[in-house]
Amino acid sequence: MTLAAVGLIGAVLLVVGIAAAVLAQHLITSRLTAHAARAAQDTAAAYRHGATAGVLPARDGVTLLQVVSTGRTPRVLAASAPLQNRAPLSHSLPPSGRNRVDTRVCGDPAWQSDCLNIVGYRTAVPGHGTVMVYGAVPEPWALGSPVPAVTVAGLCIVVVIVAAGVTWRAVGRTLRPVAQMETAMSEITSTDLSRRMPVPDSADEVARLAATLNATLDRLQRSAEQQRRFVADASHELRTPLTALRTRVELALAAPEESDLLETLRECLDDAERLHHIVEDLLALARLDAGVEPARVPLDLGRLVETELAQRSPRLPVSARVDPGVRVEGNRLQLARLLVNLLTNADRYASGHVEVVVRTEGEEAVVEVCDDGPGIPSADRERVFQRFTRLDTARSRAAGGTGLGLTIARDIAVAHGGRLYVADSLRGARLMLRLPLLRDADRPGPAPSSDRSVPPAPPEDPPAPPGPSRPVAAQGSQQSSWGACQPDGPGRRF
Repeated sequence: MTLAAVGLIGAVLLVVGIAAAVLAQHLITSRLTAHAARAAQDTAAAYRHGATAGVLPARDGVTLLQVVSTGRTPRVLAASAPLQNRAPLSHSLPPSGRNRVDTRVCGDPAWQSDCLNIVGYRTAVPGHGTVMVYGAVPEPWALGSPVPAVTVAGLCIVVVIVAAGVTWRAVGRTLRPVAQMETAMSEITSTDLSRRMPVPDSADEVARLAATLNATLDRLQRSAEQQRRFVADASHELRTPLTALRTRVELALAAPEESDLLETLRECLDDAERLHHIVEDLLALARLDAGVEPARVPLDLGRLVETELAQRSPRLPVSARVDPGVRVEGNRLQLARLLVNLLTNADRYASGHVEVVVRTEGEEAVVEVCDDGPGIPSADRERVFQRFTRLDTARSRAAGGTGLGLTIARDIAVAHGGRLYVADSLRGARLMLRLPLLRDADRPGPAPSSDRSVPPAPPEDPPAPPGPSRPVAAQGSQQSSWGACQPDGPGRRF
């Protein structure tokens, strides 16, 4: 392809060069002929107005001038010094109806040039009748020779050859890293994504392409490793309840008289329920990973929290302090699942109480879910959001956890443009959800009555502080160490 392009360029260059040489010859010839024509015209005018035979002066740099009779035997009536006593320059006459003739004479060594470009004018002179006045200029040897065209063609060929060599070498040096990248890419398989593209030191587009490809391969490798880990963890999580379910059924069948059928069925139902939760969480993660954007509507986050709390039957008491008018834009089902996962996690690990706070902070809506359990060590605050992560594996499985609740909650928060993280707390765990607050210009007005599943908090509940509150004392209790989750009062009980 490169050679074809160079060949095409060379052909075009050759044609242009030859055309330029021919055009240059034509322009030079035209200029010389114009000089001869002016000299012949001036000589004819002077001779017509009384000039007699003798030496004609040079005109406009033209030294070869003759006045020749047009009789049956043409003779020279007057001539310039170089043509004294010489035969007529030409016997050519203008065609009928014209008075000018252009001709070219070659092969006479007397003119000190291979050829002469001659221009003749027919004019009438008193006493001599009709005469021809000729002006001639020697033609440079190069104009009448193919040497210029051949020289230009040869130079074009040399230029094309040199350009082809330089282009071939430059393109080869440029594309050599691309060939190496192609070879490396062909060796990458779905089972081995560890290979990388060689990055040249040229710091050009090829180097940037190689760096971009390597970054893409890094992301693909991380994604593939995460997928493999996820499949392995999911298989392990599904195998555990299936194994337990099969074992119980096999024992009941092997010794039916020694087993309690109702108890066995209850245990099998628990295992099936756990399988159901795992599959449901896996399906939710698959939908989130697919990037499907569900329909979003303006929501009152406080009312949504109160609705979910009213529908739950928690293991421990839950108190909530909800500021009115905390509105966000989101999908109701997804945000409800996020809140349920946070409340379930807190209820699972709390020792005696769970606290929920809904408030605003700047341009964000904030939901805090706190418990008085063992808390989350600082080193594990990010790990708890990884899939199938349990800090207390035995306790989590015994409590029915799948290890995916916080993962799903964070993915939903990120999908809504928010954040979910573990915040500092003097006691227990404190999970913070931050979502973009719906701006006043975007608020459509009062929320429909169907969104109010639970009446709002009593008016005597104090408003939320503008920022994270410091530990304060609840009514009838000692000072709490839960941090921002503790309201000024006991909050609403659920």
